Amino acid sequence: MNDAAATKNELRSAPHGVEAGALVIPPRLAQLWKRGADFLGCPISILAGAMSWVSERHLVAAISNAGGFGVIACGAMTPALLDTEIKATRALTKKPFGVNLITMHPQLMELVDVCQGNGVTHVVFAGGVPPGDAIKKAKTFAKVLCFAPAVVLAKRLIKNGADALVIEGSEAGGHIGPVSTSVLAQEILPAIRDVPVFVAGGIGRGEAIVSFLEMGAAGVQMGTRFVCASESIAHPKFKQAFIRAAAREAVTSVQLDKRLPVIPVRALANQGTELFMETQRKVLDKFVKGEVDQQAAQLEIEHFWAGALRRAVIDGDVEFGSMMAGQSVGMVTREEPVTAIMAELIAQAGEALAARGG
Repeated sequence: MNDAAATKNELRSAPHGVEAGALVIPPRLAQLWKRGADFLGCPISILAGAMSWVSERHLVAAISNAGGFGVIACGAMTPALLDTEIKATRALTKKPFGVNLITMHPQLMELVDVCQGNGVTHVVFAGGVPPGDAIKKAKTFAKVLCFAPAVVLAKRLIKNGADALVIEGSEAGGHIGPVSTSVLAQEILPAIRDVPVFVAGGIGRGEAIVSFLEMGAAGVQMGTRFVCASESIAHPKFKQAFIRAAAREAVTSVQLDKRLPVIPVRALANQGTELFMETQRKVLDKFVKGEVDQQAAQLEIEHFWAGALRRAVIDGDVEFGSMMAGQSVGMVTREEPVTAIMAELIAQAGEALAARGG
């Protein structure tokens, strides 16, 4: 029996713990993330990172069923597609789950309406500062989470109505900011007490979860760790690339010209990285010539990422597709069920707390 399995059995018999399916969460861990768990409405305060093409009905439902909080990645979905995905997810789980919406989506308000029509309890706005009317509308039926890359913006988002914040460091996969998770946590957690704050970026083990909780986080967000879950529909080649990869192989894209701001993307380096640079050059040329405005140019780049990511995740094109991955990819060593991933994380957290005498 491995250490995680042994600790899992010990946790099952732990007195006064909080049950999460087959697991029993150690009392101290349950206490540390209680604010986040209460906010999400689940026993495990692990918010699933929304990964386009990966965070769909099967993985989302599996995470929620395991006691965590699954989140649908709307990405570039139309309102009709999102409506179908929410309904399909609800058919697989009776547990709470959320929907992640990209703020630059041209049909953002319609997507909010779809969430309302389906009784979604949590809406996560990502990819920029959400419009005030979008927050206001979402708050009429759901709890609203927003991403905050700095203290000033965090306070602004709370003032605009955000019910919780996610602070995501540059170690994360996909679109990232310039500041590391550890620095963001030190800057923002002591300054923001009004709302729950979830820490994200490079988190792959239970010991790290405990550390951020002890700093004042209400919970964590994890994405990369769940890509190789058995329930993930990611192509076998995509999963194998994650299992083989080391942290240093997840690198960031480069912005060619400050006149066309491009949010960096962290992914496993491959020929698709060069393809993006070529695409960026073409879009930049059109922007400089005045053929497209800045928003249209940025949307064109986002469409590139959406298509390239689909080729990798769904079609298994690991050479030319986008292999978005956080630096915690080095801690992904095998394909296993979501329940096993959760068990390992809780076991690691429990061992860390036990070593502290907690």
